[in-house]
Amino acid sequence: MFLRLLPTDFMRSRRRLSFGRLSTLTLLLLFVAVCMATGGPCVAASLPHAKLPVVKIDTGSTAWMMASTALVMFMIPGLALFYAGMVRKKNVLATMMHSYSALVLIILQWILFGYMLGFGKDHGGIIGWNPADILLLGVGPHHAVPQSGHYIPETVFCMFQAMFAMITPAVIAGSIVERMKFSSFILFVLLWTTFIYDPLVHWVWGGGWLDQLHVADFAGGTVVEIASGVGGLMLSLLIGRRKGYPHHVLQPSSLALTLLGAGILWFGWYGFNAGSAGAADGLAGIAFLNTTVAAAAAGFAWNMAEYVHHRRMSTLGLASGIVAGLVAITPACGFVAIWASPIIGILAGGACYLAVQVKARLGYDDSLDAFGVHGVGGFLGMLLTGLFAVAAVNGVRGLIQGNCHQFLIQLLAAVSTVAFVAVGTLVIGWIVKVTIGLRVPEVVEVEGLDLGIHGEAAWDIGALPEAAIVSPADS
Repeated sequence: MFLRLLPTDFMRSRRRLSFGRLSTLTLLLLFVAVCMATGGPCVAASLPHAKLPVVKIDTGSTAWMMASTALVMFMIPGLALFYAGMVRKKNVLATMMHSYSALVLIILQWILFGYMLGFGKDHGGIIGWNPADILLLGVGPHHAVPQSGHYIPETVFCMFQAMFAMITPAVIAGSIVERMKFSSFILFVLLWTTFIYDPLVHWVWGGGWLDQLHVADFAGGTVVEIASGVGGLMLSLLIGRRKGYPHHVLQPSSLALTLLGAGILWFGWYGFNAGSAGAADGLAGIAFLNTTVAAAAAGFAWNMAEYVHHRRMSTLGLASGIVAGLVAITPACGFVAIWASPIIGILAGGACYLAVQVKARLGYDDSLDAFGVHGVGGFLGMLLTGLFAVAAVNGVRGLIQGNCHQFLIQLLAAVSTVAFVAVGTLVIGWIVKVTIGLRVPEVVEVEGLDLGIHGEAAWDIGALPEAAIVSPADS
């Protein structure tokens, strides 16, 4: 009876059946046991609870940050739809499960110890550590953190940052859809977030070495975009190409879903970027406007590149271009003047379009272009931040104002993020591969992951006998 509770892909993988099942359950149970042990009442009683002095909380900024947190969380169904429309019909649910499972898993991980690793007391510029933040035991309702000259509750700040933590591995899934075991994805996400994302967010925003160098990354060009793009590329190389790629046409299930998902992502990105101002102020307004203009410019640029190349403009290209613009403006939106945002958008649309074309020539299977859009767009955005940042916006001068030092810091942050994420992802991916395996059996890949893993179908009407489908003329 217990065996029936295990994922289907465990039962089908005969060569790793016993060891894979044992290792996965052992790791997950160990994780739960450690969390329970560190978060027990005896630990809570010994922790310091007065982390910060009681200060006056700005209610307007708090309301804006709560709304921004909800907007970023709404990006999960947007990303799920965006990706689901681009995969084949037999893999729609499995693809959407990646996004939603990243949401529920990382929220728990973040509350248990992820927030502590990212924003706890700095240790050597590498990692945060503060026992008071385990299970948020030291975070009370009156604790506040400064944001743009105002104070907001630390609980709200924690939840806002949790949304960044959960969207990043969800983006990685775009590189490995239609062939990765669900159980392996769950284990990978947990390990990757703990050992890659959490240290990286500490480097950039939590008081780590890049933060000490005053890197300009307003909303996650390194932490979210480069990390997810490079992580996706490394994992896709490790797991291999989909069966039939690139020789067979892998027909998307519904580009209408992709367009809808792109619209939801654009909407949620306002919380992502403008919310990173930390307050409802003029800086949030500039980030809000820059985000809009860059997305529009990049969507237009991608379609123009398509027209020059293929003499047509596609809906998929428009959706991809919009996302490319959102990615590139993410690190820059709170540092550049409004005139720079269309330039950043146009450059991002063209550069990411070229990156996607190169993928086809090189033959690697970054299935839904997580690297081509997020990795390339994020790297470009970091460099353009160092180029176009102006002191009048947020006190940071870029190369355009003669500050070569800031541009070099941006380059260092981008390159170090690529190196750290690439090596770390390969190590974590290899560990998962040799323990429980990364790839579904061939029969499941051919049948489709929806039925082969989850035992469900996204489009029930396709499973009905043809005679059971009633057309409007017959009704």
